[in-house]
Amino acid sequence: MTTQEILYAAREAKPALATLSEGVKNQALLAMADALVAEQEAILAANRQDLDDAKGNISDVMLDRLALDAGRIDGMAEGIRQVAALPDPVGKIRSTVERPNGLVIQKRTVPMGVIAIIYESRPNVTSDAAALALKAGSACVLRGGKEAFRSAYAIVQALKHGLETVGLPGDLVNLVEDTTRKSANELMTAVGFVDLLIPRGGAGLIRACVENATVPCIQTGTGICHVYVDAAADLDMAVNIIENAKTSRPSVCNAEEVCLVHRAVAEQFLPALGRRLTQERTAAGKPPVELRLSEDAARFVSGTPAGEKDFDTEFLDYVLAVRLVDSVDEAIAHINAHSTGHSEAIVTEDAEAAAKFEALVDSAAVYVNASTRFTDGGEFGLGCEMGISTQKLHARGPMGLEELCTYKYVIRGNGQIR
Repeated sequence: MTTQEILYAAREAKPALATLSEGVKNQALLAMADALVAEQEAILAANRQDLDDAKGNISDVMLDRLALDAGRIDGMAEGIRQVAALPDPVGKIRSTVERPNGLVIQKRTVPMGVIAIIYESRPNVTSDAAALALKAGSACVLRGGKEAFRSAYAIVQALKHGLETVGLPGDLVNLVEDTTRKSANELMTAVGFVDLLIPRGGAGLIRACVENATVPCIQTGTGICHVYVDAAADLDMAVNIIENAKTSRPSVCNAEEVCLVHRAVAEQFLPALGRRLTQERTAAGKPPVELRLSEDAARFVSGTPAGEKDFDTEFLDYVLAVRLVDSVDEAIAHINAHSTGHSEAIVTEDAEAAAKFEALVDSAAVYVNASTRFTDGGEFGLGCEMGISTQKLHARGPMGLEELCTYKYVIRGNGQIR
């Protein structure tokens, strides 16, 4: 099918979906989860082809982002089941007001209609997006990257089979087959067909959508995430948090990219951090982290001199920019100047410093004594997520079911006129 044919099919499918009961939607979601597991061999075979084509063209950490195995497919299926277990947002009454003239005004949650998602090389986004859109009462149009096309296609086929087993049309979940810029532009300008566009990927993709979209668009994604080690930090805790935030999965948007260290603890803390991220990881056969150091940080630990752009870069790799600051205020100022508004953390035992950090850091997720890696729909109890919104209007942070709906006012009267 062409992109235009897919858009027509999705638009035609949305009225029936908007009136489905919660029970039918949950039945469909559970069938989709079961189909993923049942068809995992076909999905894994497609993924192996994608990986073979991508080797040598993308980094090892990005290959990990692309890769699927039985465990990851089970995780995708479990994410769908968690969405099924969540309350249905559609039809929720947000407020009721009875006016003096007898009018009863209700604010009700309603589906968006058709949600289009443009994303890159993470196959799990395919099932997450489809599940969330369905539960939120919307048809979805998925447009993945060319590196993961075979994987996404196999996943969508399984999801369609799941829908069809419960008597629903497969067109509720659609994958654009054209992976060129032309199809992305078609979605960005599909006025009358796409009710909400969500780009999920790198800075270039987000910028292209923001600059060119004529349909409503929510910015998600790029994460220049910071961890600030305060003068009152538990330094062992700080080392553990930073290792997790940087190395547990460096290719994702909630991974730490910048470490800020209070000058008062630098002499004690930085050598310990260097040992954990470099020598100990090398000895354990794990990839070491390259430290990109400001001139004053380099006095206390070995690494590479930080370049001009290192504190404004989403590395998505085993690289961490490090600089010293003189206060929590300087750390906050640096973060607000260089962050993409995703996730930031402070490690401190000082309640006053923590409260100031919480209040003044202008990002979607702000942590005290915890890893930035928790910025995730599943970890926040949302089942899974459509993406991490870094903007402030309508949706911010992990986007779950509530953020994928809109609302309307329903007014009941008995003949009132104005």
